[in-house]
Amino acid sequence: MTLPAILQRAVDQAKGLNRPRAEGRVRALRGIAIHVSGLVAAVGDTCTIHAEAGKLPIPAEVVGFDGDDAVVMALGDAHRVAPWDRVENEHRPLAVPIGAGLLGRVVDALGRPLDNGPPIQGALRPLTGDAPSPLQRAPIHQPVETGVSAIDGMLTLGKGQRVGIFAGSGVGKSTLMGQIARSKAGQVNVIALIGERGREVGEFVADALGPDGLRKSVVVACTSDMAPMLRLKAPLTAVTIAEAFRAQGADVLFMMDSVTRYAMAVREVGLAAGEPPTLRGYPPSLFASLPRLVERLGSDGSGTITGLFTVLVDGDDMNEPVADALRGYLDGHIVLSRRIAERGKFPAIDVLASISRLMPKVTTPEHQKRARRLRELMAHHEENRDLVAVGAYRKGADPLLDQAIARIGAIDALLFQGSDTRSVADTQKGLQQIAGG
Repeated sequence: MTLPAILQRAVDQAKGLNRPRAEGRVRALRGIAIHVSGLVAAVGDTCTIHAEAGKLPIPAEVVGFDGDDAVVMALGDAHRVAPWDRVENEHRPLAVPIGAGLLGRVVDALGRPLDNGPPIQGALRPLTGDAPSPLQRAPIHQPVETGVSAIDGMLTLGKGQRVGIFAGSGVGKSTLMGQIARSKAGQVNVIALIGERGREVGEFVADALGPDGLRKSVVVACTSDMAPMLRLKAPLTAVTIAEAFRAQGADVLFMMDSVTRYAMAVREVGLAAGEPPTLRGYPPSLFASLPRLVERLGSDGSGTITGLFTVLVDGDDMNEPVADALRGYLDGHIVLSRRIAERGKFPAIDVLASISRLMPKVTTPEHQKRARRLRELMAHHEENRDLVAVGAYRKGADPLLDQAIARIGAIDALLFQGSDTRSVADTQKGLQQIAGG
């Protein structure tokens, strides 16, 4: 460490020692909101609740104010908190460990190990990061290899692109995420599992991700039984970890499952803090926090973060508030269809309802021409599916439909590959055989 760095570190430590260690007392508990009187604090300050009835101090964060009271939310279980418990302000934002020591590990929303491994060793980085400047972002011109033919062939993604995966429950989101995580899409994977059932976290790590995928991944897991503040902070923890790898020049694949569970946590915290409800009870802060989360991804001139966000659409309604808002912030959307899944075809990607806005910038004109040809054949076959199924169509009446019927088997074999991964070369070969050119 150089002399200027040592001096700066000493100055920072001295500033920390000279800060007033503000303390307050719990005055009231209203749902999940803890009202603290006499606490000198700012929004975002990390606090410690010293519950008299508990053995361990409870970490918390200031989320707002109500008159002279600071409104605090516990970063954990707060059922032992009582009136007049002491609350101490640490005068710092929440920070998590970063670095290569996280690879292959499963951690919680605060960066603490969940896999019974040793403590995480690494520098601490605050969760309050900023998005790269628009002028720092390098143009996206390199494709990402996901190992999924429906994406690589028809919805090609670029390094630094942000895409949503929209689906109802039980149509294969986790399996698709595992496929992509095992591929060559990123040098490092940072995967945020938000609001999942506890059983599903272990299954995703062991089955969908597997040993090879886990070796180059960091999994941030916050299950549905965790405190709302932890479910709110877990995506920010994952983004902060991804940003640290990007700063080292890595191409990072960021995956979040799901934005919907995050939105529910924001709703719980926002309403408890006194925000007014809007569409479906979501507070205004949700529609401000979503673009901030998305914009922290992408390229910063050093490396890239390619983002995949899954959205659990309520009742398969693609126009519900979270899905509708997120589509406007992202660079494309991939729709998983229950109708396709019910036919036993996986990954159940509805190519005709999906789009990658950056595909023209990361693929060749020949590739785009073949993809358009396949879309044309698929769309025409889908429009006439019922006519063909009941035997009402006579061969020769529609030359384009004749071609679609003749090639639909090969198209299905290419796009619905199951849980295996496939190289881009094999995908390109399949496209050429079907579309020609």
